[in-house]
Amino acid sequence: MLRRPTGSLAAPVSIALALAGFALTWLLWAGGGGTVETAWAPSLDLNLSFQLDGLAALYALLATGIGAAVFTYASAYIPPRLAEQGRSRTEEIRFFGLLVLFMGSMVGLATAQDLILLFVFWDLTAVASYFLISHDRDSAEARISAIMALLVTGVTAMLLLIGSLVLYAEYGTFSIPLLAEQVQSGSTLTLAGALIALAGLAKCAQVPFQFWLPRAMVAPTPVSAYLHSAAMVAAGVLLIGRAYPLLERSQLVLDMMLVIGGVSILVGSLLALGRDHLKLLLAYSTISQYGYVVFLYGLGGPIAASAAAFYVIAHAIAKSALFMTAGAVTRATGGKLLSEVGGLARQMPALAIASGLCVASIVALPVTLGFFADELFFKAAVERGTVVAVFAVFAAGLTFAYLGRFWLGIFTGPLQRPAEALATRLWAPIAALAAVAVLGGILSGPFSGLASDAGAASVLGPAEVSVAYHLDLRAENLMAVSAWAIGATLIACAGLLAPALNRFAALGDRFGTERIYFAMLVLLNGASDRIHDFEVRDLRTRIAAVLVPAGLLLAAGVIATPTEGAYVVGEIRQRDIGLILVLVLTAVAALAATFPRRHLTMVLVLATVGYAMAATYAFFGAPDVALVAVLVETTFALLFIGVFSLLPAGVLRRESLLPIIRRRQRRDLLVGLISGGLAFAVAWGILSRPTPDRGVAAEYIERAPDAHAADVVTVILADFRALDTLGEITVVAIAFAGVATLLRRGRIW
Repeated sequence: MLRRPTGSLAAPVSIALALAGFALTWLLWAGGGGTVETAWAPSLDLNLSFQLDGLAALYALLATGIGAAVFTYASAYIPPRLAEQGRSRTEEIRFFGLLVLFMGSMVGLATAQDLILLFVFWDLTAVASYFLISHDRDSAEARISAIMALLVTGVTAMLLLIGSLVLYAEYGTFSIPLLAEQVQSGSTLTLAGALIALAGLAKCAQVPFQFWLPRAMVAPTPVSAYLHSAAMVAAGVLLIGRAYPLLERSQLVLDMMLVIGGVSILVGSLLALGRDHLKLLLAYSTISQYGYVVFLYGLGGPIAASAAAFYVIAHAIAKSALFMTAGAVTRATGGKLLSEVGGLARQMPALAIASGLCVASIVALPVTLGFFADELFFKAAVERGTVVAVFAVFAAGLTFAYLGRFWLGIFTGPLQRPAEALATRLWAPIAALAAVAVLGGILSGPFSGLASDAGAASVLGPAEVSVAYHLDLRAENLMAVSAWAIGATLIACAGLLAPALNRFAALGDRFGTERIYFAMLVLLNGASDRIHDFEVRDLRTRIAAVLVPAGLLLAAGVIATPTEGAYVVGEIRQRDIGLILVLVLTAVAALAATFPRRHLTMVLVLATVGYAMAATYAFFGAPDVALVAVLVETTFALLFIGVFSLLPAGVLRRESLLPIIRRRQRRDLLVGLISGGLAFAVAWGILSRPTPDRGVAAEYIERAPDAHAADVVTVILADFRALDTLGEITVVAIAFAGVATLLRRGRIW
């Protein structure tokens, strides 16, 4: 008998896959990268196009490298958590499987060179993140937060799709390199670029879409450390970097990103300064930090693009370690708030040093990778002007303040709670990432080279990054010292600032976009309930619920489509008289079917409509279709008669004597006239088109041998219909498997 898997191999296998992915990506990038391109759906101009350029290498290395560290951390974090919740260790397989799925989706997203392919991987990250955020699925808060993240990032993903379709309609390709060669500045590019940029801004939790990220902190700490600092949120700026050759040609889009990035820096920083919850503080700081990246892209130019890439590297390495620090502190002390912990430096010296180095990197202290990230940020800001430079200094000062408050609140001051000993795997990944942050501050060459290649991929040209320590009074050094001074002052005045920060947070809770989100959900849910109540009343309302929206869509299409020369009145010839009489008979029979009250009469009249349509097919020279129509109509008529003969006569008599509601009768007549009229208008417009010289039938006949068939009918029955049936069988099999699983677990009541 086979033993059920316990999940004990899930973590080692996941870590091995992440390390293998990191090593392979590094080797390929060092060897000059590579390209894979093959047809996906040629008739739709879709290709499986992947390229490991500098931008792809950067995000793939982050996804796999930080993934290995987080997976190692999770291997010690998740089993005790599952045990505390009374859940089986087999759920480790699901958890690590979703993490690996997300990692693979990020690598695919990073390397995709086709907008539709990019959209597919974009949605895969959203689906994987939904299940990871809702890991504690018995928690209502986790489910609500997961749905919020899915809705915000999933609905805004449609903006990416719409923007892609706008570009395809204008330029005839989804290929990003080809679009970069062809696009011209103008309203079309501005519209498409704004839509794509907004999708990216929602994913990286920028204002006004920022509210989903703090809510997502209900997820286990490994999820926050991976998705919400180095992977999923980074996907937003990855999209902006990949589409940057298109976005930078619209100054309006660049200005939009500059403003949204700046506002996100301020909002995220002020909220982080006032938060007491460890993970919420880091969540708001992530909003602010990715605001830096968006702000840099908004500045425009090669230097800003490379600086943005460098900033992503520095932030992802350090911030993921800080999220793991928060989880380790909570695991050791049980405290989730800054006010509940403190003085842990003596009890947890290794964790204090490692997390301190990561904080030092993000606040840009010397001998860390983050020092160069801020240097590039300041350099790009100075080139834009004095106002932007002053804002950059103030933003860096805020970063120093809230992250300094985070570290000092945990590790300094009197001891609030004693800490239990941590497993090595809960602090070793943090130490490893801290070592990388310090190594980057000493040997910056590989990091600056990677950022240069990423910037070059974004601007399709040289974007060289040169970083070094300069002991002089250049602007960047003075700005850094000023930022540290501002940050230290804010930390010292934390008590005085607390009331104002609390009022700012309360103002956001009352009037912010999260409140708008929930209000919209209430309105949509109410509208859905009202429509449902209307639709399920009777068969007429169900039909109306289908016909009315379809009619409105058709009406919109007719109005939006040029109609000049679309409606042609042809010549009526003598041979058409028979066909006209049959069509008139069909119409009269259809109208007559609305009058009978007796069920048998109604069936016979409806059969007349079907037989008249069969005669119409015969007039069009399709006797085989006419014969099928006669057989189908006869079968259904006999079926109806058989069913009615089995029903009690009293029931049928009572139904036939029900009073007619005049209001509904008028409504049904109006719906029928509008729907039928629009269908007639569309059919008339289509039939008015000239018949093409070469129809699709000839091409079907020519291609039949390619499908290894002697005729078209065989291809349709053996290939298309067989594939359709296979799909239906697959759906039914999946449904049966789901039902069997629920029955086995006792989840069906």
